[in-house]
Amino acid sequence: MPNEMNFSISTSGLSALSEMAIAPKRQLELDALLEKCSAGELAAHEERELDQLLKQIDELNLVKARAVVALKNLRAEEES
Repeated sequence: MPNEMNFSISTSGLSALSEMAIAPKRQLELDALLEKCSAGELAAHEERELDQLLKQIDELNLVKARAVVALKNLRAEEES
């Protein structure tokens, strides 16, 4: 990926990244927006906000997945 950063992270740092979650306040906002969306009651600005939140969640999940893979690779290297 063109915007990928290469830096070293400890095993505990990777573990923390792999367990990250959306902030509770943002989760509540997401839940409310999804509920309004399901009811067909989203205003245009709310639709944009929901799209942005979903993009952030996608990015978060990508970071988490990369951390899991890195942890798995580190553990495999330690075992060999």
